[in-house]
Amino acid sequence: MNINNPNSDEMEEKESLHLLIVLSRTYQSIMTHIHRDIQSYGLNPTEFGVLDFLYHSETSQPLQKIGEKVLISSGNITYVVDKLEKKNMLCRRACEEDRRVIFAELTQQGKDFFESIFAGHKKVIQHAMAGLDHDEKLQVIPLLKKLGFAAAGKIV
Repeated sequence: MNINNPNSDEMEEKESLHLLIVLSRTYQSIMTHIHRDIQSYGLNPTEFGVLDFLYHSETSQPLQKIGEKVLISSGNITYVVDKLEKKNMLCRRACEEDRRVIFAELTQQGKDFFESIFAGHKKVIQHAMAGLDHDEKLQVIPLLKKLGFAAAGKIV
């Protein structure tokens, strides 16, 4: 408790809870728009994340690394890659040096497909973020990074 202001801890708690609610609702609203767009392409968010990562990597990637980057487990990455492989969006390739490692790479159809949807997807993101002007975005980005880094440092 703060000696100078006995209510400051209580105020800090209220502000922290309010901020959490505002951040959660904001995230949910934005992601609703983005997920709806992704689904309109016949994909789920995880499939889109895998395609996005591979497209912007511009090279094949080990399945384990893809899973880490799109935050999915090794069991789920296999399932997602299976689905994308059936859609002819990507293919698997065994590592020549280590047979335990499997790479995934976009097929030409996968590259063409992602190129055809990504510009529109960026517009959806821009539209979802239109509640802030350019200067406000530049102000909020470092604040959210600071909050995220501080929270990550406090995880036990």
